[in-house]
Amino acid sequence: MSQFTWQRAVIKVGSALIAPDGKACSSQFLLPIAQFIVASRAQGKEVILVSSGSVAAGRGKIGYKHHPSIAEKQAMAAIGQTQMMANWARLFDFDCGQILLTSDDFHNRTRYVNIKNTLRELLHNNALPIVNENDTVVINELKVGDNDNLAAYTALVAQADTLIICSDIDGLYDADPRQNPNAKFIPRVDEIDHSIHQLAGGAGTSVGTGGMRTKIQAAEKCAKSGIQTLIVNGRKPEVFEQLALSKQPGTLFVPSKNRDSARTQWLRHTLRSKGTLVIDDGASIALANNGASLLPSGITSVLGSFKPGEAVDIRYKDQIIAKGLCLYGNSELSQIKGQRSDKIETILGYSSGEVAVHRDDLVLL
Repeated sequence: MSQFTWQRAVIKVGSALIAPDGKACSSQFLLPIAQFIVASRAQGKEVILVSSGSVAAGRGKIGYKHHPSIAEKQAMAAIGQTQMMANWARLFDFDCGQILLTSDDFHNRTRYVNIKNTLRELLHNNALPIVNENDTVVINELKVGDNDNLAAYTALVAQADTLIICSDIDGLYDADPRQNPNAKFIPRVDEIDHSIHQLAGGAGTSVGTGGMRTKIQAAEKCAKSGIQTLIVNGRKPEVFEQLALSKQPGTLFVPSKNRDSARTQWLRHTLRSKGTLVIDDGASIALANNGASLLPSGITSVLGSFKPGEAVDIRYKDQIIAKGLCLYGNSELSQIKGQRSDKIETILGYSSGEVAVHRDDLVLL
């Protein structure tokens, strides 16, 4: 069995593991997962949990229907959400933080940055972030497989190096093992091409909202951004014993690029800068040599019109030396430029953070 190493992982747990009977939460399959999370955190690793199951957890409270309406699903989610969180929280002796998201949150730049900052703070304070689809308000996002892709987006925004998808099957096969006893297990996928997509079937259970098709979609999103994806059988306790020993159960999807390369390309080429921050000698040295964030005190001039979370060029003298996502808009930065970070709240009346551009959101050019 191959070695499997990671430092920051997003672990996705589906409805079939959260509510196996489709009507209420259960810890039947969750205890080994929780024990693995606890052991990983004790080793200094960081974990973010993406949990399905709110609709399934609340199904029995509304009245079981094979094909509930959207409004009924949302009512189930409203009830099931608290039960799902309570079900997880009782398995841990540390704080859990709930984050409810929709796909629109990832496409809106300001909300995207807010998600990143919230995840960062929760991890910094040793809390376990638990992410779920905001099923109580969305409609289109309740379609098949959303939480597999939600987990991939979460891995991207959290700058994780690993996505672990807990399924009810051992991984990827060349045929459906539930229908074909001769199906061959595939332990490693180096490239997700058309032939790999063809291997994916439909939804595996009547409870979950995703099948292998959406898991491969999630793996492909991650692979293109330098994140490895592992699909494992969440119903088998030995899987998490192997993971705790840095062994690789399941199917590993190998990333096509390293994370730094993917991050650099995203910031440098994908995002269009909306403004420019001119910095002084000290800030230039701190960015180039010390791996520091850009503080307001190092900014001498603010050019252009931009909102919080939008990209800006960082200029020293006549040269653009970096690019990053700014925590403040141009009007706010014009007020706090050259000022110490502890003066931000006094000047603006609030603070979005002590830095103008965090190191995690900055790339040197």
